[in-house]
Amino acid sequence: MSTQQLNKFAGRRDVLRGVSLAAAGLAAPFAMPRLAGASAPLAQQQVPGLYRLRIGQLEVTALLDGHTAFQDQALPGLFPNYDATVAGRLRQQAFMPAGAVPLAVNAYLVNTGGRLILIDAGAAGALGPTLGQIPRNLAAAGLTPAQVDTIVITHFHRDHAAGLLDAEGHALFPNAELVVAEAEVAYWDDDAAMSQARPAVRSFFEPARRSLAPYRDRLRRITPGQEVSAGVVTLPLPGHTPGHMGVRVHSGPEQLIVWGDVVHTQALQMPRPDWSIAFDSDPGQAAETRRRTFDMAATDRLLVAGMHLDFPGIGYVVRRQEGYGLEPLPWRSAL
Repeated sequence: MSTQQLNKFAGRRDVLRGVSLAAAGLAAPFAMPRLAGASAPLAQQQVPGLYRLRIGQLEVTALLDGHTAFQDQALPGLFPNYDATVAGRLRQQAFMPAGAVPLAVNAYLVNTGGRLILIDAGAAGALGPTLGQIPRNLAAAGLTPAQVDTIVITHFHRDHAAGLLDAEGHALFPNAELVVAEAEVAYWDDDAAMSQARPAVRSFFEPARRSLAPYRDRLRRITPGQEVSAGVVTLPLPGHTPGHMGVRVHSGPEQLIVWGDVVHTQALQMPRPDWSIAFDSDPGQAAETRRRTFDMAATDRLLVAGMHLDFPGIGYVVRRQEGYGLEPLPWRSAL
């Protein structure tokens, strides 16, 4: 600071101090009322993780399954193109504290008026005690798993499909059909694919098969691009897994693109779409899908939602000097 700037700052500080002293002097002659002490206990937990919005005549509810994190020391192994200097700058820009990169796990429920369609089911207890909140948040929304008619699984990684099961390994959703890409089921059922997969991917095969098992008799296998129900259409988004897909929710001129795992950490992968994650079955294809999806969403000004965007995970993709960013949808009290 220059001497002139320091004097201006000191002047402002003195003015504020003078106001405080004057207020204290004015208050001195008067008896101050005795204020009640805070007697309410600490809440100890957050409010339910749900948020509703309208897409035309359809109602979409974002459901939080919880949070996990990528520890700092794991980041170079998680992102093959990782650059610590670039990552440090991006994290600072995002006001992200050191130690770990937080990761939300979201799901989305579409109420068409005639059907309840759940997009992904969360992790249940498969990835630790901070996840598995979808049943609780469904209940907070006034719903039970038995009311869900259809579940669309974007892909069969544990944080999206383990929540299909209850604590005993039975189907948590007793009345729901399961909609999955044909290529996704074929991949996880393939012993040869499991033996040839990289270690980071191989560990997902057995959990995927367990999640599928109780739903085999009510499985609807589709090719991404097919309609699930009126206003709910699947989208091919390959690379993260062979059958990875998103969902387009539309009614009249309004639409929402639920993009599954196109992004795991928005602070890093939106500015750097080429930073694929070790869990991608085809990292090159995943990066191409990410770039194409970002370009489409930014060009067409599409509302998007993602399973690992900061909850409720809904907003608009914007172009920035370095790659892309997300402009979150403001919280609205009215539907």
